[in-house]
Amino acid sequence: MSLLDGRVAVVTGGSSGIGRGIALAYAEAGADVVVCDIREEPKEGGAPTHEKIESDTDSSATYVELDVTDPAAFEEAMDAAEAFGGVDVMVNNAGIWRPEEFLEVTEAEFQGMMDINLKGVYFGAQAAATRMVESGGGSIINVSSVNGIFGNGNYPTYSASKGAVRTLSYSLAHGLGGDNVRVNAIHPGAIKTKIGPEGAEETSEEQMAQLNAMIPLGRQGEPDDVAGVAVFLASDLSKYVTGESIVVDGGWTSWR
Repeated sequence: MSLLDGRVAVVTGGSSGIGRGIALAYAEAGADVVVCDIREEPKEGGAPTHEKIESDTDSSATYVELDVTDPAAFEEAMDAAEAFGGVDVMVNNAGIWRPEEFLEVTEAEFQGMMDINLKGVYFGAQAAATRMVESGGGSIINVSSVNGIFGNGNYPTYSASKGAVRTLSYSLAHGLGGDNVRVNAIHPGAIKTKIGPEGAEETSEEQMAQLNAMIPLGRQGEPDDVAGVAVFLASDLSKYVTGESIVVDGGWTSWR
């Protein structure tokens, strides 16, 4: 598979979960990858993403320690991409999630969620788009959530941040289209990752069964379910697709 031969991708939150799945899929499709995260080791165990890419594929990869709440830090990631030939694909995936009670959320908790889930996407896109405009174009993919479409009273701050990512993606697609920079959002549903807070309780078999019963395809998603869509949006198969939201949730959103 060579849909992304000759391309260079930057993936935030690329050490674990959905970001790791996307980075690995990009490498398998021929792209060189800059893996960005605050931690090098995958939460789910195994070799670091960039090392796995270099050992298991013909692509090149490197790791950049990156805190997405610091806009200036993105320049190091862009410079790392330049070493491979310059950024062609930017995946703003880094994010956090937690259940919360709306009436008890503090300003600090609210701001912390927004700094990672929204501010990180905004300035990650800005850093990549600056390079892409200079080089003639590219693809920016922002990972939102189904909660950014229909909201959830159990996760009000998370839902607000992901709803903002959705409309930000539309805005950037409009503003950057003339420079041949495409911008799209992916909205994952229930995906098996360790995005929750450290020490969070594992989902019980009963809870899993209840969740699966609400999903028409009858199962939770895997990171590679999202990664396939990310490959499509990074490739020429989607060269006339911009300003779109693609939901990857096994049919949950449309059914509910």
